[in-house]
Amino acid sequence: MTNGGRVIRGAVLTYRADPATAGPSEAVDFHARGAVAVDGDGRIAFCGDAAALPEQWRQLPHDDYGDALVLPGFVDAHIHFPQYRMLAAPGRDLLDWLDRFTWPEELRYGDPDHAATAAGMFLERLVQHGTTAALVFSSVHPQAAEALFTAAEARRMAIVTGKSMMDRNAPAGLRDDPEAGVADSETLADRWHLRGRLQYAITVRFAITSSDRQLQLAGELAAARPELLVQSHLGESRAEIARVRELFPDALDYTDVYDRAGLLGPRTLLAHGVHLGERECQRLHETGATVVHCPTANTFLGSGIFDRSLVSRPERPVGIAVGSDVGAGTGYSMLHTLSGAYQAALLRGVHLGAHDLFHSATRGNAKLLGLEEEIGSLEPGRWADIVALDPAATPVMRDRHALSGNLEDTLYALALLGDDRAVRAVFVAGRLAWDRDRGV
Repeated sequence: MTNGGRVIRGAVLTYRADPATAGPSEAVDFHARGAVAVDGDGRIAFCGDAAALPEQWRQLPHDDYGDALVLPGFVDAHIHFPQYRMLAAPGRDLLDWLDRFTWPEELRYGDPDHAATAAGMFLERLVQHGTTAALVFSSVHPQAAEALFTAAEARRMAIVTGKSMMDRNAPAGLRDDPEAGVADSETLADRWHLRGRLQYAITVRFAITSSDRQLQLAGELAAARPELLVQSHLGESRAEIARVRELFPDALDYTDVYDRAGLLGPRTLLAHGVHLGERECQRLHETGATVVHCPTANTFLGSGIFDRSLVSRPERPVGIAVGSDVGAGTGYSMLHTLSGAYQAALLRGVHLGAHDLFHSATRGNAKLLGLEEEIGSLEPGRWADIVALDPAATPVMRDRHALSGNLEDTLYALALLGDDRAVRAVFVAGRLAWDRDRGV
């Protein structure tokens, strides 16, 4: 269809493959004077040099962003909806932060009106920062997940979420019953999974807040519904790991708690993995589970520095996604998150290329979420989730950009200096969702 379509022009960048394995020449698709044609359904019909734009698209409305980079919208692989306003709430460590700030805030999400208002605000924040898809933690309340799904559906966003399951070691208003929690999850999954662009994730908060019975039932649900994703937390802080050891003395380690419950698999994403042992990495590799690196949250809470080289050893690699982890994470911007990932890797002796960074926040995250055929690149047939980034958005960035001699220089400066001010425009399913200059 061409009815209702549009053309987006700029310096178009997308990834055909992982630059770390295929190399930049095979992985990177860049057109300094490029164009992306979007059909009336909101999917990409053409991506390439503007001069090669087929005649059928030339008469459509054009959005021309000049020298700005036009990329796939960012994909955030770990973020908390009920913590959307909690950034920079300090705690002595993870467990103290949960008690002092997180639990009181999440208690508010039992109110459907509060959850509905918050859902709209949360999704607006994502879009304004260039994020068009995300794997999201909700609260324990089914109505909060309902509110987020409803708001995402109205915006045609690709959101994966689920109600958190927690039946112990949390305030009374944040605990569910193992059987009721799974029943609520099934009901939500039946209603929302694959409805439009939405998917459901079986969501175990973390081992500390779930009994053996709840973990067992969650694993049974994962086995019965393999099309659903599974998300939880793993190995974030040493105090957390010590508490898990007390609660599950028969488990080999933290990873084994999830493994023996049947929660590890190729559609499982576990946030953090800061403190993992060799046995755990081997088992994550064998099951195909993914670790989501959340660098700004790890430094903010003092949890530690993620060891990328340990997790990704070539003889037993584990998939590594990247997430903002708002509200422990200190910003919604995936550019800010990429800066943290770059610095954390350097502190562990690993140098990440600029293309490695941007691939991870687009096609890389989409692939690990099982959404590679739908989002994460600008290949024809994908949804037209697109962000236009201004590499000279601020005086500091403008001066730095003047020194860039190639695309990689430009990308490094964007990742290390950029934030929401660099986001010129965002399109979700082909529709303009945010424009910096117009404030819409």
